[in-house]
Amino acid sequence: MLNGFMKLIFYAVWAYIFYAVYRFVRNIWRKIAPPPAKPEPRRVSGVMVQDEVCRTYLPKEDALRETIGGKEFFFCSKECRRKFLEESKKSR
Repeated sequence: MLNGFMKLIFYAVWAYIFYAVYRFVRNIWRKIAPPPAKPEPRRVSGVMVQDEVCRTYLPKEDALRETIGGKEFFFCSKECRRKFLEESKKSR
């Protein structure tokens, strides 16, 4: 029984030593490593456009675009763009 208990203590001490060395190395690495680059904030123009199918307004930067006959159309989703293209093919 004592032999098993001594093994348990031995492994616990080694685990603690390993953990302490890991934390020590991690802290040193954090001090010498350059800080991660911060992403630039997304620039929003403030221009809103209207979806041609569902008539929703959304920021121009987020809209899907389709140019037909020199005119640019905006859509909120691929589904709305698909519906619009189907309708425009029927009307041609």
